[in-house]
Amino acid sequence: MKLKSEIIPFEGILDVDNIFRKELYETEDNADHDEALFICNLTDVMKKFLNWRMKIPRVKPFYAVKCNDDDHIIRLLARLGASFDCASKAEIRAVLKHNVTPDRIIFANPAKPTSHIRYAATTGVSLMTFDSTTELDRIQRIFPAAQLVLRFRYDSEKVFRTLSAKFGCDPNKEAPHLFKHAKKLGLSVVGVCFHVGTQCRDPDAYGKAISVARELFDYAFELGYHLRLLDIGGGFPGDTETDLGQYAKTINTALEEFFPKTDALFGSVEVISEPGTYFVESACSIGTTIVSKNEILDLERKKVEHIKYYVNDGIHGCFLLVVFGYDSYTPRLLTRSTENGEGSKAFIDCSIWGQSLNGCDKICANVSLPNLDAGDVLIFPNMGHYSHVFATTFNGFPKARVLHFADEETLKILRDS
Repeated sequence: MKLKSEIIPFEGILDVDNIFRKELYETEDNADHDEALFICNLTDVMKKFLNWRMKIPRVKPFYAVKCNDDDHIIRLLARLGASFDCASKAEIRAVLKHNVTPDRIIFANPAKPTSHIRYAATTGVSLMTFDSTTELDRIQRIFPAAQLVLRFRYDSEKVFRTLSAKFGCDPNKEAPHLFKHAKKLGLSVVGVCFHVGTQCRDPDAYGKAISVARELFDYAFELGYHLRLLDIGGGFPGDTETDLGQYAKTINTALEEFFPKTDALFGSVEVISEPGTYFVESACSIGTTIVSKNEILDLERKKVEHIKYYVNDGIHGCFLLVVFGYDSYTPRLLTRSTENGEGSKAFIDCSIWGQSLNGCDKICANVSLPNLDAGDVLIFPNMGHYSHVFATTFNGFPKARVLHFADEETLKILRDS
């Protein structure tokens, strides 16, 4: 099987601006700019994976497919040896087609539809999470041979979004009851997991949650369970400014303290994690074209006091995170040449809006940009997480076009043996 032609090779460092310039300013076919352009650097994904394995070698990454289900990304990570966190039978299917064995998948959805549990049983995906007696009863009825992981709550205070309102049991009040119920049903509980919240900016939260996990290991041991798996969840930021080393230091130290490889009771516990954003956020950028603008005038001073720019993507496309309160999108102007002539223009207060008729379709509220024109391009970096995977064609507007790039080393990994 040949490598899919849509992956474009490059050498050295990927010049994202030059690609956007050629595709959005210089190509006649894109003169109308009906769609935004989404660039995915697969080599960046590979480097993130290798950096993880180097800095947190004991923690095996199970990539969270929900973050970005791009087929090339899944294929690359599968070839690199990653495992996968799936939330549905469709995600499991998307992973299995790349010759990933079932033992490299965790069905990490504590509230699974019945048909999805049956699909997991049929395909041999036995590792799955739970946080309620209802889920245990359903699993016992449909897939009693499942290998179960109890999800408990542990929230960091420095996250974009906590998840405990929806998933996870109280480790002190509910977890003991769930262990006992699983024991009564004759089910195999093999480990515990937690998720500190999305885009966690507090590395210490992982260490504290790991200490709670140890308490649950000890409690389960008293019931006759010999747990073998610890899942420390996701929540790792992945922008270009993220230093994984801070997280690695805390996690490695906590594991050595609470789950040493030579532990007298449990031996060497298998430790996994569910990073999504960390692997893909910095790998992708989107180029949006200004389709129109509205200048708000200060009539007394006879000057423009604010400009509304309307671009060809929005919250119904790659910017849905805005709806959940995400305010970290930072655009920059793509100059029409490498000489940066536009940099001399005076900046003015602006807002950036999507092209739909939804009055809430605002990407950025307050940014400073020059007085631009329709046809000018704004680039948003760090767009690999929860972006194109959310995109719709609401109001009839197309999804962003995607271009994939990889250097020779990455292409070698992607090629079939």
